[in-house]
Parts: sequence; structure tokens; C-alpha cells
Amino acid sequence: MARFRGSCLCGEVVFEVDGPFDKFLNCHCSRCRKASGTAHSCEVIVKAAALRWLQGEARVARFDLPQARSFATAFCSRCGSPMPHLTRSGREAIVPAGGFDQSLGAAPDRHVHWASRADWYVHGDGLDIED
Repeated sequence: MARFRGSCLCGEVVFEVDGPFDKFLNCHCSRCRKASGTAHSCEVIVKAAALRWLQGEARVARFDLPQARSFATAFCSRCGSPMPHLTRSGREAIVPAGGFDQSLGAAPDRHVHWASRADWYVHGDGLDIED
């Protein structure tokens, strides 16, 4: 089984994720765009048990958007780096792909919420599109 380590920008928070990943996607919903400040978030989805905190879990702050059925974000309270978090059901973990410290040997395999994408985003990577 492959293990992938990640951390925040300041190094206070360190996590580990067991592979393989269930999903590897680019999410274009307006909430992910606001949370990331980019055209889309790039996320790895794994079973909750595949995520382990190695250091600094207490530094991770979580924000659950009250009016959303399932949207949340997590970040290092010191440097603001996006951090993994469990879904509200607790069954899966959403891991920002940019937080990994090594090559993943994989790439996103789909775009989701494509209909919500930013009008300035130019698609050209050949990934499948889901709405």
C-alpha cells in the first residue's frame, strides 16, 4: 500500500494518506473557487480511515458553511494552508492535492461541477467532465 505524506506551508501540520485514492478531481463549484481563490480546487478523496494526522492536528481549523448541506473547508490556523478534512458524514476525507509533499504518481481524472466553472477558465487538459 502506498502512503503519501503532506504538510502545511509553515510545517506545523503533517498528515499521511493511504493510497490508492478513491477519486482525484478538480471541483469547479463556486464554493471551492472561493475557498481556494483559484478556478477550481484539486482534491483527493479517500476513506476516512486512510487519513492520519502525524503532527499539529490541533492547529487545523474547520469551517462548515451553515447554509450548505455538505460544504466545509479546513486550514492551518497559523499559515492558512488548506488542510484535509472529513466529510460531514465522516465516511470520507477530502485532501487538497497541493498539500502533499511528494509526487503522487497520479493526476486528476475528472472535472466536477463543470456547469459552475468560472467563465474565464479555459479547459484544455482532456479530462472527463461531470456535472
